[in-house]
Amino acid sequence: MSNLESTPIELACATSPGVGTEVLTPREVPLGGPRAMRVRRTLPQRNRSLIGAWCFIDHYGPASARMDVPPHPHTGLQTVSWLFSGEVEHNDSAGVHATVRPGELNLMTAGAGICHSEVSVTSPAALHGVQLWVALPDSDRGCGRDFAHYVPEAVSLVGATARVFLGGLAGSRSPVHTFTPLLGAQIDLDAGARLDIDVDPAFEHGVLCDRGAVCVEETTLAVAELAYLSPGASSLHLRNAGDRPARVLLLGGAPFTEELVMWWNFVGRSHDDIVGYRELWEDGDERFGAVHGYRGSLSRLPAPPLPTTRLRPRPVPQGKESNHDRR
Repeated sequence: MSNLESTPIELACATSPGVGTEVLTPREVPLGGPRAMRVRRTLPQRNRSLIGAWCFIDHYGPASARMDVPPHPHTGLQTVSWLFSGEVEHNDSAGVHATVRPGELNLMTAGAGICHSEVSVTSPAALHGVQLWVALPDSDRGCGRDFAHYVPEAVSLVGATARVFLGGLAGSRSPVHTFTPLLGAQIDLDAGARLDIDVDPAFEHGVLCDRGAVCVEETTLAVAELAYLSPGASSLHLRNAGDRPARVLLLGGAPFTEELVMWWNFVGRSHDDIVGYRELWEDGDERFGAVHGYRGSLSRLPAPPLPTTRLRPRPVPQGKESNHDRR
């Protein structure tokens, strides 16, 4: 998915100090024009930009609006598409044509450069899901384009069901390759269920509430809120505080220690990286390739103007906490 903001903010991504449990509230961002579907973005934020190598989280739907994102570029990242309902058609410059369906992982590796389009498919079910980005380490950010598809089996837990699409959890492990240690799983909780689940204490974790009233440790989340948990704990406690089923995404990873500069759809290490990527995209350079099969009115998405100031990493000051900390 593209970041379609006309004036994307400059964001420096760096590991922030752990603060126990911290709640991040989303901001709404339109995907396109006045009738566009709106998404709820919880990551990155100025107070926290990374959870492991996870650097971007958009949550959307259920929505009647149509997704239609023209060909657009990416560098230095992997995109993770995960749906709860509806379908999305994917085309990319690696020649991949795929349909994103509920409960099925589609992971695209941009590496040195790729472009792709995303269009929702006519379906009786409303479009509802998440789009996630994973930053690539410096040693691998120039790798080639790639695409992986995986359908995880449901794992039965006490009062819950898990689908592990990246990494390992509850005895289930995804075969999909990642460049840093990661975890990605959907967890569905029965009404009133309590779940204690073992996690890697070396990971920091994020719990995104998709449906219901969910408590993470002693923190209650509203829909589309994200709970951040610092490394150190070997188990995670979830509780469905409502009388209907609830659903969360559990994301985790080893703290990502490299400083990044993110702007628009590019992940780089410096101002010059971003300027160079933008110029190449605007010039139609072969670095990004071309998408075949997109049938929209706009052949490619133009890059927004760069900010007037030089892009530079701005690490979060040590000890700074989110205004939404609910510990």
